[in-house]
Amino acid sequence: MSSLFGNRTALSADEARAKAAQIKQEVEQQLALANAQELINKMNEKCFTACITKPGAALAPNDEACLMRCTDRFLEAFNLISAKYVQRVQRERESSSGAALLQ
Repeated sequence: MSSLFGNRTALSADEARAKAAQIKQEVEQQLALANAQELINKMNEKCFTACITKPGAALAPNDEACLMRCTDRFLEAFNLISAKYVQRVQRERESSSGAALLQ
């Protein structure tokens, strides 16, 4: 079949599902990367604002210690929230699948 985009042949149902799964996986990877970048950017912004009172050519020991504590707390909070969110999603999936079985 000739088209504006060149010669294209129709995909079988299995090929189409495989291609859709591949695209879905790529999108999920892109989203995970974007989320990680956003996390790092927010952490940098918040910790810099909280810890660096007098920017200079080098970090003062107090500034460095503050940054370490701030990033540790930020990541701990993120991990805690992520774990709770995953638990909640799993509970909701289990309750919705249980409700579906009762019908």
